[in-house]
Amino acid sequence: MTLAENTPRFRPRITLIDTLRGAALVAMASYHFTWDLEFFGYVEPGTATSGWWKLYARSIASSFLFLAGVSLVLAHYPAIRWNSFWKRFGMVAGAAAAISIATFFATPNEWIFFGILHSIALGSLIGLAFLRAPPLLTAGVAGLIVLALVIDSQMPGTVRSSLFDPRFLAWTGLSAAPPRSNDFVPLFPWLAALLSGMAVARIAMTWNWLEPLSRVQTRPNLLSLAGRHSLLVYLVHQPVLIAIVYLFSIINPPAPVDPVQAYQASCERGCVAEGNDPELCARFCTCTRDALVAQSLLEPVQNGNIIAQADERVQAIAQECAIRSQ
Repeated sequence: MTLAENTPRFRPRITLIDTLRGAALVAMASYHFTWDLEFFGYVEPGTATSGWWKLYARSIASSFLFLAGVSLVLAHYPAIRWNSFWKRFGMVAGAAAAISIATFFATPNEWIFFGILHSIALGSLIGLAFLRAPPLLTAGVAGLIVLALVIDSQMPGTVRSSLFDPRFLAWTGLSAAPPRSNDFVPLFPWLAALLSGMAVARIAMTWNWLEPLSRVQTRPNLLSLAGRHSLLVYLVHQPVLIAIVYLFSIINPPAPVDPVQAYQASCERGCVAEGNDPELCARFCTCTRDALVAQSLLEPVQNGNIIAQADERVQAIAQECAIRSQ
C-alpha cells in the first residue's frame, strides 16, 4: 500500500472528475429534454426508450454510478469518514424519496420507485464492504454481475424470475417483468458500474495516478461547478425543462396523436432495434395492433395500466402474431 493511499488528507481535489460529472449532467439533461418532448407529444412515442436513445440513457446512468464509485473511494479510503458519509447518504436517499413521492402523485402509473438516486444510495452502502477489498476482487464481482445478466438474456430464467416481479422486490433487477417506471435503475446490473468505479479508483491510488490526474485540469469551469453540486442540478433541471416545454405547448400545441399509429410506430422501432427484419416487424406489429384493438387492450397497455410482459392476454397475442408474421 502506498503513502498516497494512507494519507487522504493530502489527497488533491481532482477537478477533472467534477468536470466529467458535469458533462454527465449535460448529457442527462439532453436525454430528459427528449423525454419531455415525447411526453408532451412533440416526438413519436417510444423515441426516448428505444434504439440509440435507449443506449444513450444507459451510458449516462453507467457514468453516474461509475463516478459515484470513484468518489466513494476518494472520500473514504482507507478510513471511512462516517459523519461525512451519512450526511451525503441522507441527502441522496432523501432526494430519492422526494422524487418517488412527487412522481407517485404526478404519474401514478409510471412513478419512480427505484431510479438513479435510489441506486446510488443503496450502491454506496454496499460499496462500503468493498472499500478495503483488493481492487481486482471488486472488478471481478462487477464482471460476474454483468456476466450473469448476459447469460440470463441468452437463457431466460437463469437469473431473473417472476417471483421478483412485485414492486417491493423489482428494485433488485431480478424481476422477469418489472413494473413500468419513468426511471428504473435497479441494483443489478447497475451495481457493477459503481463497483467498477471503485476498482479503477483503487488501482489509480496504487499506481499513484491521482497527482497527475489533478494536474490535467487546474482551473474550475461551468461543468466542474455543476459537477460539484450535481445533486442540486439533478433535482432542479427536470422541473425547469418540463416547465419550459409546458409553456411552449400552450403557445404552440403539438399535433394530436393517433394512439393506433403511435403504437405501430413505437412497436416497429423497438422491433427493428432488436435486430429483426423491418418487413417482419411491420407484419408483427400490425398483427398485434389489430388484436389489441379488437380486445380493447391497446389503450390500457399504452397507459401502463397493463404490463405487457406480465399479462397473459398480451403475451398470447404476441406469440400468435410471432407465428403468423414468419
